[in-house]
Amino acid sequence: MAKLVCNFYSYVLNRAVDITVVLPSVTCPESLGMADYPPSHVLPGRFPVLYLLHGFGNNHAQWTGYTNIEMYAEERRIAVVNLSTENKSYAKVGGDDFMKFVSEELPEFILNYFPVSPLPEDTYIAGLSMGGYGSYLHAFTHPEKYCAVGAFSAGIDINPQTLVYGLMNNEQKIDPAYDIHALAKKLKEDGKTFPKIYASCGDQDFLYAADKAYAEELKELGADVTWTETAGHGHEWRFWDEQVEKFLDWIPRTDDYAKMGKRSV
Repeated sequence: MAKLVCNFYSYVLNRAVDITVVLPSVTCPESLGMADYPPSHVLPGRFPVLYLLHGFGNNHAQWTGYTNIEMYAEERRIAVVNLSTENKSYAKVGGDDFMKFVSEELPEFILNYFPVSPLPEDTYIAGLSMGGYGSYLHAFTHPEKYCAVGAFSAGIDINPQTLVYGLMNNEQKIDPAYDIHALAKKLKEDGKTFPKIYASCGDQDFLYAADKAYAEELKELGADVTWTETAGHGHEWRFWDEQVEKFLDWIPRTDDYAKMGKRSV
């Protein structure tokens, strides 16, 4: 496995940004000298990719720091991209257009610098809390880009324009472009296909009722939704570590690496 922390200049944000990219190894390191195939770094094909979004107050380093995502990516032969969007909900807030950065510039950078598949059927987006909201936002704004979306303890009713200035200040009306309830309804009205959806929350989480209700709302709109809840979990990393592994086992895969099967590391 390769873990790369990259710093590059963003033409959308007009500054340097940091990302973490996890790439599985071609030949499992533990099998060197013990398998009937020679060790190699030669890729049989481009990896499927998961864009994995952080929550409020976090950055590109938290997913690899607090969970076993590196091991999960290695086992399942999938690339994982972690990025930083400060507390701006993956939207356009002030002079920072994270909406365009996530939907256009970041994939352009990743596809041209790393051995990642450009195919929508190999592309997934998921996140926790604010990142769960961001995953819904981008998946429903650009459903043609993603095969599936994962939302763990998602902040369903975030208003990006006020979140950065005052957590959950709901007095300011949300822009319809960032209202994931309105975006889901528009997808239905426009006759577009929802990406497959995996939504989850712990039953002790303060977002539990809203997340469960939103999953039902999406089902009523015709979306293919898998809802998962666990007893005793709150808004916590142990839950998110568990859920990202379940999400990786749940996502539909048709790539060459999936056909090779999950391996132990």
